[in-house]
Amino acid sequence: MNPDDAYREDDLVVRLPRQQRSRDAWLRILEAGVAIVEEGGYEAFTIAAVCERADVAPRALYERVNTKDGLFLAVYEHKMVAIVADQNRVFAEGRWEGLPPAELVEGAVDGLARVFRTHAAFLRSVVLISGVHAEVNRRGSVHARSVGDEFTAVVMRAGQAIDHADPAAAARMSFTTAFSALVLRTSYGPSFSGPPVDDEAFVRELSEMICRYLLRAGDGSRSGA
Repeated sequence: MNPDDAYREDDLVVRLPRQQRSRDAWLRILEAGVAIVEEGGYEAFTIAAVCERADVAPRALYERVNTKDGLFLAVYEHKMVAIVADQNRVFAEGRWEGLPPAELVEGAVDGLARVFRTHAAFLRSVVLISGVHAEVNRRGSVHARSVGDEFTAVVMRAGQAIDHADPAAAARMSFTTAFSALVLRTSYGPSFSGPPVDDEAFVRELSEMICRYLLRAGDGSRSGA
C-alpha cells in the first residue's frame, strides 16, 4: 500500500494484546519499529525487517495490525508518547515562575530545540515522510499544534513586555519561526540553507532573533527606537 493512498476503515486498526507475554512481544515489535525508522527511515521499514529485529514471527505481528501502514502508525504513536513526555517536562508550568521576559523566551526556544535534538533521528524520518503520507501529516500537525500551545503559554508569561498589539499572535508566530527552523535543520542538516553552525550557536542566534521580535527594549534583547 502506498502511503498516500486512501485507507479502508480496518487498515489502521490496532488490536492491543491482553496477556503479558503478548504485551512483551508487542512492545518488542514497537521498539524494533522505532529503531528501524531511526536508522533507515520509512524506506527501511518493512514487515520482514521488524519481525527479524523483534525476533517474532509475522503471525504475531498480524495478530495486532492488518497492514504495514497500520504498524507504522502504531510505531509512530509509540514513539510520540516518549516525545510528548519530554515536551511536557520541558514546558512544565512550575519551572517558569519568576523568570524575566528574555529568559522566558530563551528558555522556550532552548526547550523546543532540546526536544528536537533528543529525538532527531525519528523526527527526521517522520517529517520527510509526512510530505507524501497524509495520515502522518495529519497526526504530526496535531502534535505540532500541541507543542505550540505549550511554547506559547511560556512566552505569554512575559506579559506586557511583549511589544505587539496582539501578543498572543506574536507569541504564536515566534513558535512557528522556531519550529520551522528546527524542522529544516533536523530534516536536512545544519548546512542545508547556509554555512553550518553548531547547535549551541544556532539556538543562541534563534533565541536572540525571537527576543528582538517580541520584547520591548530593556526587557530582553530587542533594540531600536
